[in-house]
Amino acid sequence: MIDKQLLSGNEAVARGAYEAGVRVATAYPGTPSTEILENIVKYKDDIYCEWSPNEKVAMEVAIGSSFGGVRSLVAMKHVGLNVAADPFMTLSYTGVKGGLVIVTADDPGMHSSQNEQDNRHYARFAKVPMVEPADSQEAKDFVGKALDISEEFDTPVILRTTTRISHAKTVTELGEREEKSVPEGFVRDPGKFVMVPDNARKRHPVIEERLKELAEFAEKTELNRIEWEEKEIGIITSGVAYNYAREVFPEASILKLGLTYPLPEKKIKDFAAEVSKLYIIEELDPFLEEQIRAMGIEVTGKDKLPITFELNTKIVRDSLLGNNSDILEKEEENESDELPYRTPALCPGCPHRGVFYTLNKLGVAVTGDIGCYALGVVPPLSAMDSLVCMGASIGNAFGLELALGDKIKGDVVGVIGDSTFMHSGITGLIDIVYNKGASTIIILDNRITAMTGHQQNPVTGKTLMGEETEIIDLAKISEAVGVKRVLTVDPYNLDQTKKVIQEELDSDEISVIIARRACALLKYVERKPPLHVDSEKCKNCGFCLEIGCPALVQGDGQSRIDDYLCTGCGVCVEVCPFDAIEKDGGIDD
Repeated sequence: MIDKQLLSGNEAVARGAYEAGVRVATAYPGTPSTEILENIVKYKDDIYCEWSPNEKVAMEVAIGSSFGGVRSLVAMKHVGLNVAADPFMTLSYTGVKGGLVIVTADDPGMHSSQNEQDNRHYARFAKVPMVEPADSQEAKDFVGKALDISEEFDTPVILRTTTRISHAKTVTELGEREEKSVPEGFVRDPGKFVMVPDNARKRHPVIEERLKELAEFAEKTELNRIEWEEKEIGIITSGVAYNYAREVFPEASILKLGLTYPLPEKKIKDFAAEVSKLYIIEELDPFLEEQIRAMGIEVTGKDKLPITFELNTKIVRDSLLGNNSDILEKEEENESDELPYRTPALCPGCPHRGVFYTLNKLGVAVTGDIGCYALGVVPPLSAMDSLVCMGASIGNAFGLELALGDKIKGDVVGVIGDSTFMHSGITGLIDIVYNKGASTIIILDNRITAMTGHQQNPVTGKTLMGEETEIIDLAKISEAVGVKRVLTVDPYNLDQTKKVIQEELDSDEISVIIARRACALLKYVERKPPLHVDSEKCKNCGFCLEIGCPALVQGDGQSRIDDYLCTGCGVCVEVCPFDAIEKDGGIDD
């Protein structure tokens, strides 16, 4: 009996890793890629898997296991490949031993990202092959195909997904695991694996020859297929855009590219010669279009299709067919357009709330970072002035200090999370110490990687595989790199938090404040009875609403607390000037 399941693309990639004989899988959590490793851990009896401190380390561990002769997978979101780019670019030169697939989950539309970069360019940049699945079945199957290509051509292979592929579910046929590894394991080969300049010079021509061989492979692989229908319209597409193209143009002929780099030039030219009009349908940059135009082929693409955000059937239809009533079906009204916009907010009981409320009242400049606490920018907290990338808050704070000198002295704070500090904040802290800075850094330690769904990290004491491990001490790390002023506060205690932050802002040397309180949504955190508003004491002043807690609402002439949402954290009790909010308990770790 054939086993079929409804899987998301991320679940399918995990299953594909299992079936293809992957032995080592690494990642740093980042939406939309997070669930890949969360599902691979189900196969931990066969696959070692880990949350690495950052994507660069994840890449390096996967490279090492590949050199050792086992099939390996490393997963990250699109901006994660920027962090891992240094080892990745050299990996193209060294090649592999055991197959190595690099999953990059791009985020068109920036649902959870700070930019919309198109990581297909990394394949050209590094001169490595790239495959792009169009549904969950292909996401599963392409893992094995990518590993086969990796081993046949001695190359890492990029498997690129997008948010829509990662999270949408389609029926997927499952198979059995096949164990594959190089029998002799690691064999010393400095000429291949040690990229000193003399060896690297010898490897570059090898990479160029490999690219030619891959281009020949692209012409014959089943990953690139032609679906012949009527030839008035021809479409070249890949990934999720294939689904939109097929739905909008059911009678068109389609060249579906599963291997999107290098391109099969002869197949493309032959296909183009058979159709009257040729469309290129792809999300984001004209990656396919530019290469196909360079082949001397006339196409319609980004001159009509948008270059930003996700595509969908309506966008494809309206962009390419306009108001042709003979072809277009009448679009139904999208009811979601009528829904009011809901401002994102920190969860009820979030320990970050007290810190941002305090920073707002102090009126300081706040350099922010990637994580739940990015929501500190949202009104009414409105307490974040920059957000660039993982770990940037610390360097940004020091840069402001250098740029503005006495004008900013005591008026800038860098804010970073515990997981993000481990990811890429430590080196920034070292920089301030080494260069005699006086910045104030707040580490928001909520004991988990929360933004991506509660993943373990080096400060939690557990690994991805559920094993107890050493807890990395944030205070000791800060002291070890030379910070003398290291203090810990409870962000639920607003008076203490404000006093400590103000004292450190007035200090003339670098200081680290660790705001430690576990995420209110963690299973082990006790949720105590909700608070309530005394209607006789409430003056409807709205001060409590300034903390931006979703459990607090205003109506009928006074504030009230939603019993279902309230966690009893008590921050609102400290804010109310009329003692109108009664505290019956609170959250304790």
